[in-house]
Amino acid sequence: MVIRLSSDNNNRYNHSMRVETLHNWQVSVAQARDIQQRLAEQVSATGEVITPRYIAGVDISAPKASGLATGAVVVLNYPELRVVETKLAQRRLDFPYIPGLLSFRESPLILAACRELSITPDLILVDGQGMAHPRRIGLASHLGLLLNTPTIGCAKSRLCGEHEEPGNEPGSYAELRDRGEVIGAALRTKSGVKPIYVSIGHKINLEDAIHWVLKCCRGFRIPEPTRLAHLAAGGSLKSVKDTVAFEAGSQSRLFE
Repeated sequence: MVIRLSSDNNNRYNHSMRVETLHNWQVSVAQARDIQQRLAEQVSATGEVITPRYIAGVDISAPKASGLATGAVVVLNYPELRVVETKLAQRRLDFPYIPGLLSFRESPLILAACRELSITPDLILVDGQGMAHPRRIGLASHLGLLLNTPTIGCAKSRLCGEHEEPGNEPGSYAELRDRGEVIGAALRTKSGVKPIYVSIGHKINLEDAIHWVLKCCRGFRIPEPTRLAHLAAGGSLKSVKDTVAFEAGSQSRLFE
């Protein structure tokens, strides 16, 4: 997919994000794995994002003490990477924490925040895995399908696969491979710090995913969209104004 921006498509930014209806969220662990196997076939590993106007980052914070989780989406303009919109959603997480099934725990909260946006981003960076996942559909890929938007997985740790150590220079990377397949890259974003794990989410190729992650880095290990989303979810981003609270069992409103 090629996104070309002109005055003719300004209107695409002036409405809330649409969330696709792909499955029910009230599912068992076995059903969740079956859904992943089915949806993985729909993930697109091709596409090209050209000069995005808006790039978003998403993340959640789930402190054990309160039991109340916060999902955040922060939209930045490009190339300035200045925050232009931030939305939060809060609720208790119903689905248990199970490695490989993070999207069933976190997606409803992130989607609730995304639905409140008045600006539709051209690209979304996700604090989580994309295709660098045992079933090739982590949180970034799942969200990409649900939002029908190019997404990139930007994880701080590795879920699966093996890689060589990338060079120490920013921009150096090593292919992340699993069962003979390239599923992502260990990317050095800052000298002297651990690499991050970049993978295709949806509607983008790996080369472009690496390119845009590097373009979004501003001297930190983590790219600016997900770094600011992390701060917003934790209540440390001063520009946060809007929070949506919804109760357990109310996920159905996300897909109306």
